Amino acid sequence: MSDTLSRDDLWALAHAERAALADDLAGLDAAQWAQRSLCGRWTVEEVVAHLTAAASVGRVRWLASVLAARFDFDRHNDRRLAERRGADPAGTLERFRRVIGSTTSKFGPTEAWLGEVVVHAQDIRRPLGLGRTPPVGTVTPVARFFAGRDFTVAGRTAVAGLRVEATDGPFTAGVGPLVSGTMLALTMAMAGRAAYCDDLTGPGVPTLRERCAA
Repeated sequence: MSDTLSRDDLWALAHAERAALADDLAGLDAAQWAQRSLCGRWTVEEVVAHLTAAASVGRVRWLASVLAARFDFDRHNDRRLAERRGADPAGTLERFRRVIGSTTSKFGPTEAWLGEVVVHAQDIRRPLGLGRTPPVGTVTPVARFFAGRDFTVAGRTAVAGLRVEATDGPFTAGVGPLVSGTMLALTMAMAGRAAYCDDLTGPGVPTLRERCAA
């Protein structure tokens, strides 16, 4: 699938996922905005602000920010997140809506930035019990990218020595003990989200779960 998708195609998928997430966020109450996400220490609102920052900061500014943070990427991310957060959740959502159609990104393949939207959207949806699942055709190029290299996430390392197979799409990779599940569950596990290991089956799951926890 990813072999047939152009850069423009991948950005169109990212834009669709941003729009779908914005729609999901529209009905949240204050407690839901403050809910802890799957993304470490960030709340739902902070993850949204991070996505806005990611769609707003180009290569030159990103590099300047990283240098100013002395390559402390947590500090860099926190500064850019704070910059894009609104005065309240409604303001944060409005800022996110403004970048739905953005193609701004830092260095790297477009699959990585589609993956950022897919993963962070689920970082928000799962704790909130929001049921939307991205289309298999959207997640497939992300799964293939994550399995093929360590870039924004350590996906290749996560599945090294394992055989991963999607039950709902054309994705397979690797050789070793089997891990099977939906395209989304495999992708989220490769992104280090241990909660999604609960959705996977096969003798390789304990190994993958241990790597997610690490």
